[in-house]
Amino acid sequence: MKIYSWNINGLRAVLKKGSLQDFIAAKQPDILCLQEIKAKPSQVDYDFSGYQVFWNPAERAGYSGTAILVSSKINVSEMNNLFIQNELASREGRVLTLDLGDYYLVNVYVPNSKPDLSRLTLREKTWDPEFLQYLKELEKTKPVITCGDFNAAHTEMDLARPKQNRHSAGFTDEERQGIINLIEAGLIDTFRIKHPDEQRYTWWSHWGHARENNVGWRIDYFFISKSLKSHLKSAEIYEAIKGSDHCPVSIELEDF
Repeated sequence: MKIYSWNINGLRAVLKKGSLQDFIAAKQPDILCLQEIKAKPSQVDYDFSGYQVFWNPAERAGYSGTAILVSSKINVSEMNNLFIQNELASREGRVLTLDLGDYYLVNVYVPNSKPDLSRLTLREKTWDPEFLQYLKELEKTKPVITCGDFNAAHTEMDLARPKQNRHSAGFTDEERQGIINLIEAGLIDTFRIKHPDEQRYTWWSHWGHARENNVGWRIDYFFISKSLKSHLKSAEIYEAIKGSDHCPVSIELEDF
């Protein structure tokens, strides 16, 4: 089972470029979690042949939203697209959860704290603790895989210029604590487990030729329950794949 996650920064835009079609043809993912789709299903004129598509668009047009493509060969026994405790998640389409039998899959697009940090308090006091609580509630039933754009770099290894960004959105103490809390609650950062010493990134600013110079941030993750650790075969980042300011990430699970 190979699961990919990609903040595509606009589904219609990435389809127009052909980037998503090329990616699917090349990688043939069993499951593909998308964030920041910025579209409702009725606005997407594309047949995702061979996939079941699950949607959670934002109420606001051209903003946020999540979707999951699941191979038609896979049985999805239940869908829950609402992170029930959090109105923001519902209104902005930020969480999409599927029951895949052996585990829950939670696709998330965590709110950005914004350059002026106007959403930092929301992140620290509301979003991060409530999302963690949601994952732990799910874990009472079965293991959890959560992936997506978490809009935070965990350690100094996870961004190119930590000192210059010490108080920037995405690397504040509060946002980093949100990642720490996930790990302390028993969730595993899959890439860091498989690549403990590698400094690699998943997002680059549009400014200053950041991607060409690899001045990036690792803010896209797969976290899994500890009980799934023995099934984790690989965790990868695909920096060479273009089409968005983020690149895809993946995990591969051994058969259960």
